[in-house]
Amino acid sequence: RFGAVLIDPDKYRPSYYYHAFSLPDIPVVRCTERGTIKLLKWGLIPSWTKNIEDARDIRFKTFNARAESVNEKRSFVSSFRSKRCVIPVKGFFEWQHSGKDRIPWYIYCAENDMLLLAGLFDDWTDTATGESVSTFSVITTTANSMMSEIHNSAKRMPAILMKDEVEDWLNTSATPSELSGLLRPASSDFLAAHTVGPLINDRNADRNRPELIAPFVRKQDNLLF
Repeated sequence: RFGAVLIDPDKYRPSYYYHAFSLPDIPVVRCTERGTIKLLKWGLIPSWTKNIEDARDIRFKTFNARAESVNEKRSFVSSFRSKRCVIPVKGFFEWQHSGKDRIPWYIYCAENDMLLLAGLFDDWTDTATGESVSTFSVITTTANSMMSEIHNSAKRMPAILMKDEVEDWLNTSATPSELSGLLRPASSDFLAAHTVGPLINDRNADRNRPELIAPFVRKQDNLLF
């Protein structure tokens, strides 16, 4: 798809479940190195971060970047203008609020293709150790009609790029206004979704199993969608 080579393939472990707070390494295509796919840690550390203490704090606040403010927020503005990336995934999870219940859903491409998430990256160097860390953030936008019913608390969704938009997003000469035009909600018809079972909420279980994303039938009176 990208005409790129995965760097350090031995370090990559495909998984049915990644949790941002575990700071996982995820394959990312960066606009500055189009010929390679690198493993970046989730949770962007801006290059201007002063020390390791600040880095540890800020990365837990930058898993996502709101499309409406990426060109203004100090943590993201530099990356938005010159350090953009694409995160290819098979799908993602969201939780629907129904009374006291939180119902997990798996969302994926209706044609069973990859989802190409718009992201930002940055490289930070720990001045105390000289260690360099590459990190990323997933951009979110307003939810489409389907995602508004599923993610009915915040009504947000990842900014998903269509195949013919990837080149524009990774174009280092693109203007902020051109880029912002790409960060809109994907069509509801482009996506499909189904509820999944309680395994996803079991912290003591091995969640890297195919049954994690298998459809799970729930009582219809508990669903809002």
